[in-house]
Amino acid sequence: MAAPPASADAAPSPLQSTVALDVPGHPAEQNETACEDRSNAGSLDRLLPPVGTRRSPRKRTTSQCKSEPPLLRTSKRTIYTAGRPPWYNEHGTQSKEAFAIGLGGGSASGKTTVARMIIEALDVPWVVLLSMDSFYKVLTQQQQEQAACNNFNFDHPDAFDFDLIISTLKKLKQGRSVQVPIYDFTTHSRKKDWKTLYGANVIIFEGIMAFADKTLLELLDMKIFVDTDSDIRLVRRLRRDISERGRDIEGVIKQYNKFVKPAFDQYIQPTMRLADIVVPRGSGNTVAIDLIVQHVHSQLEERELSVRAALASAHQCHPLPQTLSVLKSTPQVRGMHTIIRDKETSRDEFIFYSKRLMRLLIEHALSFLPFQDCTVQTPQGQDYVGKCYAGKQITGVSILRAGETMEPALRAVCKDVRIGTILIQTNQLTGEPELHYLRLPKDISDDHVILMDCTVSTGAAAMMAVRVLLDHDVPEEKIFLLSLLMAEMGVHSVAYAFPRVRIITTAVDKRVNDLFRIIPGIGNFGDRYFGTDAVPDGSDEEETASVG
Repeated sequence: MAAPPASADAAPSPLQSTVALDVPGHPAEQNETACEDRSNAGSLDRLLPPVGTRRSPRKRTTSQCKSEPPLLRTSKRTIYTAGRPPWYNEHGTQSKEAFAIGLGGGSASGKTTVARMIIEALDVPWVVLLSMDSFYKVLTQQQQEQAACNNFNFDHPDAFDFDLIISTLKKLKQGRSVQVPIYDFTTHSRKKDWKTLYGANVIIFEGIMAFADKTLLELLDMKIFVDTDSDIRLVRRLRRDISERGRDIEGVIKQYNKFVKPAFDQYIQPTMRLADIVVPRGSGNTVAIDLIVQHVHSQLEERELSVRAALASAHQCHPLPQTLSVLKSTPQVRGMHTIIRDKETSRDEFIFYSKRLMRLLIEHALSFLPFQDCTVQTPQGQDYVGKCYAGKQITGVSILRAGETMEPALRAVCKDVRIGTILIQTNQLTGEPELHYLRLPKDISDDHVILMDCTVSTGAAAMMAVRVLLDHDVPEEKIFLLSLLMAEMGVHSVAYAFPRVRIITTAVDKRVNDLFRIIPGIGNFGDRYFGTDAVPDGSDEEETASVG
């Protein structure tokens, strides 16, 4: 654990300022992170619709992203907004790192409350709140006994796992998924299950020792110190520890006098000089918070990315890649395409022939899996030299909602196959894809993954889904992208960004129109399959909602 760099106080940052306002009393701060445990470690929380709204049972299930409500705020979930936008460019690589804000200050100074106020005021597409409280070290048996008697110093730098903090923050800045410990303050221990967090536009990292390590300090793009009177902090700590952590008043005061106050004077208050902005009295200081938000917005403007437009102009006019495999266009396959492309085809026939094509597509895709020689004995007692699957397991991942229609065909030919889902929608205002939800099986990195979507136009949604799998450590060469129909643009986009991903389809159409819809195309696959309401202008909703 390194001490704060001495060079940092040579001159104040251009941003450094102290903004003071009178502040009324504030309720007890919740020091625990807002990112609480989820029921599934591999899933993002679903975004909730506005209170009081209900979906009609026959309305589409993947309507375009709405700009409201701008935030999802609950007592037990991470604060998300309208969806996670692309964190990569048209080459499939990271564009720019997320903007990391460090929030330091004494225990119960109001850091989490200030963080929430910043998140509300920012109103950016995706924010992650990471608390230092999640990274207390695992205690030995002797330390556990000391903690039970309020004799262990949790306010010393050595109480925190800085190596894990630094590696976690680095991954989040790179847009990767991370596993974060869940700390139980009543037992002073980490829980068995860890939670999964994902990269973001903005990362807010808050903790009493947020500025106490040189390497950690270098990862923070903006440093904010919340300065609150010691009496107020003590009152808040008393309320919190007694009501929420089952402590008695004598134990809280003993711990405060023995550890908390000395640690603040020795380790925390000196780091105030490292801050770009000092916020006296915390959450009531709206002027300081406005200043912070303005600066973050100016930084985010430099990080803006338009993946969809870039895909439309990149990698075109090239031969189709060798990683593409198109199902042989037999009279049978051509006949089924004729039926499902016909706008007069009834829903029943559309479903029937789509399912037939899906089965053929998946059977074709399985031929690209690795196989090895395998000898078995026949009922006649003779050896037969055949082939068997050489991998560990096969997992199917569908891009909702159209991709889920391919799941029955996959289950029909792959016994005990595991299934994951990813929901990607278009932001109606920006036209960019946004990741809203995912649920992936554990240990997916060891599997061959069949990624399923029925239509791929620009390839933006497919690229985002592939990027998600890569962030979960699935090797690129183990990903198989399956689609009933693809546009050449989408094929080029995916193949250029991820040259080792196998692309398998039943047909490739030449063109995409000005609205990025496949021409001649298949129409709105999801609406035709599920019988939901059509888009008024007759557009391809799957290519709009899923961005192809």
